[in-house]
Amino acid sequence: MKPVEAGPGAPIIGTVGVRIDPHDKIDALTGAVEDLAGQFTLQPLLRRILTRAISLLGGGAGSICSVDEQAGVYRKEADLGVSCQEGRSFPLDEGVTGAVVANRAPMVFDSYAEVRGGHVAPGERDRLHATVGVPIEWAGRIIGVCVVFSTDPALRFRDEDVRLLGLFAKHAAIAITNARLHADADDRTRRLAVSAERERVVRDVHDAVARALGSILMHIDAVDGALDPATAAHLAAARTTAGNALAETRRTVLGLGPALLEPHSLDDALAMELGWARSTTGIRTDLVVTGEWPHPAPELGQQALRIVQEALTNVVLHAQASLVRVGVLYGTEDLTIVVEDNGCGFDPARLATGPRTGLGLTGIVARAKHLGADLQIESTPGWGTRVRAHVPYERTAIGGRSGEDSWRILVVHPRPIVRAGLVRLLARAEPEIQVVGEIGEARAVVDAVRVLEPDVVLLDLQMPELDGARLTSYIRAARPGTSILVLADDTADDLLRAAVMAGARGCVGSAADGPALARAVLAAARGDVALTEQVLHRFVGARAESLDEALTEREHEVRRLVERGLPDKRIASLLGISVKTVEKHVGSVLRKTGSANRTALAHRSAVQRATPR
Repeated sequence: MKPVEAGPGAPIIGTVGVRIDPHDKIDALTGAVEDLAGQFTLQPLLRRILTRAISLLGGGAGSICSVDEQAGVYRKEADLGVSCQEGRSFPLDEGVTGAVVANRAPMVFDSYAEVRGGHVAPGERDRLHATVGVPIEWAGRIIGVCVVFSTDPALRFRDEDVRLLGLFAKHAAIAITNARLHADADDRTRRLAVSAERERVVRDVHDAVARALGSILMHIDAVDGALDPATAAHLAAARTTAGNALAETRRTVLGLGPALLEPHSLDDALAMELGWARSTTGIRTDLVVTGEWPHPAPELGQQALRIVQEALTNVVLHAQASLVRVGVLYGTEDLTIVVEDNGCGFDPARLATGPRTGLGLTGIVARAKHLGADLQIESTPGWGTRVRAHVPYERTAIGGRSGEDSWRILVVHPRPIVRAGLVRLLARAEPEIQVVGEIGEARAVVDAVRVLEPDVVLLDLQMPELDGARLTSYIRAARPGTSILVLADDTADDLLRAAVMAGARGCVGSAADGPALARAVLAAARGDVALTEQVLHRFVGARAESLDEALTEREHEVRRLVERGLPDKRIASLLGISVKTVEKHVGSVLRKTGSANRTALAHRSAVQRATPR
């Protein structure tokens, strides 16, 4: 193989001894331009461009992939002449695409056998020979790769072929970029509409709930003096609960969530937080800011804001303070935030030994740990509390699990109120579950998975920008050990089918309560397939028979023993083969049947046996 410098030169030659008719070249390029002027969705348009490129270069197959270097994956967008893998994602260090991106230049291979980590099915590799790949570039970035395979053993791709394929790559770049621009415009429009509707709904909820809670508090106060001490104690607890709920309702209507930083700086967001504290309790507030906001990753600002939010919530609900100060220091390498009050204080030993009844200080500790922040909490009963956190702009150390028995969960949903509800349901339903992060932006998910290393990603199927199926494939490529559980109500949705085929372990609908959601999450965390029989029949039963036909006789034998739960060493002993050979057969069975693991294979077989013939 060799990288190629593509530049102007001699007449175009596509095969050894065969000159391409200039008229054919002009017709192909003109047709590609006309395609770009039509009203086509991305995949059909890329297939048209690829078809013309394959024909003009004398090849027999080809593919066009989109590249996401930040996520470290590439996705098959169009596949012609080889086993269709459209929609699947792979690590960016494999295949022709990986070689092109690594060398930042076109690559030519005299034989497909030279390609490291190629993803063409073994049965089709032998008919592919010379291979050429060129980068699809836009604004100085590689956004994709165009590849053409020869099925003629005598054909060799030359520099002229590389330059010609580069012209088609420019057409593909325009198609991909236009599709992304249209998607961004649609997403901005949708966000504005969703934001306006969210504000309306939140205020409606506030009006109804706040009035009801206020009325409850009035009735409690009216009967407080006429009760015996035991009943009065219960009534006092009810008053506290209702008061806390009213405070949280007022907090919600101000929109103090992750979306607060979208139109505001962190300073403005903190000022609004202090405004909430004043409006809720009448407490005096003070905000001191030193330095200038260096605009690090948006997630850092959101997490820093959450630390302050949780600290202020503790002050409002529990500190009985008359003054609270918030200080912000923008340093050269880290951000320092301080929340200090003159309230009743507490014994810091409670953090280690006391009961954990909610997020509160425990949430602050966990969030700081995830940010790699240096956190100090100082408090003395009767003398107030100080929370100080030094948050690095670039995280270098992320804490592990809080305990050996905890499962780390990342919640991904575009709506903040839904994310908050999912976190609350999981926290109440299952103590083994630890929510390590909440993500609302699809583009931030893969990076969050790499940093937080969750056991399960609870993912909304209808994510904007990148749908749940595509995100599933990206997550699986970035961290195969993470399980994906999708949120979907329509089991007939083709997007759900794509997510399952991309590696999602299960799905759960919005009608599920806290315990049901927790059971599904734990099943996914432990490697089980959390799919209903209906979904299994739809996605597995219909394909089981054809998939079985693809297995060899030896693979059938290995599969039957795997379904019995036997380990590889035992299987090797029974069949008289080596453990390495067993591992190879197991991998082949899982790949051919589309099973994520041995448990999924067993489920698939159970459904196949139960499906009426």
